[in-house]
Amino acid sequence: MQRRSALSLLGAVSLTSVALVGCGFKLRGAQSYNFETIAVQPNPGGSLVIELRRSFGGAVKVLPLKEPLKNADVILEILQETREKTVVGVNSSGQVREFQLRIRLRFRVRTPEGEELVPDTEILQKRDLSFNESASLAKEAEEGLLYRDMQSDLVQQLLRRLAAVKYAAQP
Repeated sequence: MQRRSALSLLGAVSLTSVALVGCGFKLRGAQSYNFETIAVQPNPGGSLVIELRRSFGGAVKVLPLKEPLKNADVILEILQETREKTVVGVNSSGQVREFQLRIRLRFRVRTPEGEELVPDTEILQKRDLSFNESASLAKEAEEGLLYRDMQSDLVQQLLRRLAAVKYAAQP
């Protein structure tokens, strides 16, 4: 009986792996970029820019803050990074029950010569946050965690968009 259940488990695992391979499923690997160096503006920038600088790892050399922009292959300009908190739900007595948290990121990518590789683009992340006056300290901590999570998602989206940039080095 044990042998039969082990064989059926092995068959189920084999069938699942064949189905995943057949549908084109593949784990996301490390990003590859069409450029070797990048300058991130503004210097030093907000917390999102700092996380972005760390996220490149060894795939791309991020120029130090004081190095001239002309030494970069591409320049990433963070035009706007806005955090918003709006009320989306109230109870019958007018007390807040739900907030919506948003982070908007506007950016563009260009070469040091001014050629625009990615035009002015906006990425938006939203999260809903329920609210209870009796647990306001806990909700404040949850809000901070949600903002950090949205920021990490924005950085990952930005990295994927940068990996899609078509850049050809000038001779």
